[in-house]
Amino acid sequence: MALAGLTVSAAGLGFGQTPATVTPPAAAQAGTPATPPATEANPALWKVKGVHGTVYVFGSIHVMKKDVHWETAKVKDALNSSDVLYLEITGNDEASMQAAQPEILQLGMDQGHPLSTKISKEDVDLLDAAVKTMGIPGEQALEPMQPWLAWATVSVLPMIQAGYDPKSGVDKILEDEVNASKKPVKGLETLTGQLHMLADMPMPMQAQMLHQALVDLPKDVSEIDTMVADWSSGDVEAIGKMENDEMKVKYPELYANLLVKRNVQFADQLAGMLKDPATGTVFVTMGAGHLAGPDSVLKMLETRGYKAVRVE
Repeated sequence: MALAGLTVSAAGLGFGQTPATVTPPAAAQAGTPATPPATEANPALWKVKGVHGTVYVFGSIHVMKKDVHWETAKVKDALNSSDVLYLEITGNDEASMQAAQPEILQLGMDQGHPLSTKISKEDVDLLDAAVKTMGIPGEQALEPMQPWLAWATVSVLPMIQAGYDPKSGVDKILEDEVNASKKPVKGLETLTGQLHMLADMPMPMQAQMLHQALVDLPKDVSEIDTMVADWSSGDVEAIGKMENDEMKVKYPELYANLLVKRNVQFADQLAGMLKDPATGTVFVTMGAGHLAGPDSVLKMLETRGYKAVRVE
């Protein structure tokens, strides 16, 4: 769920207490598929001008296959002309994730209250069946986890088995390039903030998030394939319909907490940049789901007096 909109799920934070190397099922290992042809993508990019600052806004897919070529001339020009890069969160590299493991374990583990006591019997069975297809012995291996950490685990593993890689994600590529250029890289949110956003959710909401992930699991890989295709063609509204519409109807509390609340915060931050005389030119990337639909950051910027113009 919301892999285009929440960086922590793409980071694979749940790996802390699952096997260090997740082995795909035998069926997934049979044969070596031929290298697929490269996909030439043309994702959407927006430019927003304020009295003082200019902000480029670019939607990210947090996990990506290596064969997608998405750095178009317009993206490179915008990035090169910018003084600073803002990501959804910084520190999404392996070393930072390792350093964050104590905090992840503190917030995500509960040895005294097993996961199976916090979710329905139906979801325990779904989880058990699901993780066995991911190279994990069974639900028992996730029993010490809080529901949000189990959600992070089951959300990312099928994507990795299907060839998606956080190291090839848009955020990671941009961060590496800007770091190499010695320009500053900043975050709209912090890893600690995202962890607490999940860990501080009421337990019923965490259980609901895991339930949705388990119910949607059979179609997750095909959905991210479709999402990447929509993102590659710049079809923002299609991303919104797939990423946000169902969650808004079926899980309104999750929609409000994971998307709308954060979109308000992002829009306020960007509006602050646009009226700050010290801003200059800024390149901002966030999950593509945040830029789609009626509650998008772009719509919220418009209500604050800033019109986003698509760069062609």
